[in-house]
Amino acid sequence: MPQSSPIRLRPDVAHALASGQPVVALETTLIAHGLPRPENLAFARELEAIVRENGGVPATVGMIDGEPVVGVTDAELERIA
Repeated sequence: MPQSSPIRLRPDVAHALASGQPVVALETTLIAHGLPRPENLAFARELEAIVRENGGVPATVGMIDGEPVVGVTDAELERIA
């Protein structure tokens, strides 16, 4: 029986990886601890937009309820911020 991955990939990130599209990992430390709210959330969204504008798929990485996630959702990004 195959085991599921301990890391959750957002579906568009998984698709991009499988099809050879560029994926850019973005970390969340600066969002969670480095910038004050609401600038932190605006900055995170701006970074993701820049990646998209340049043909990449943003994959913001974070821990959500103890689960490592590659490609957090916007709602999860708000929780981190």
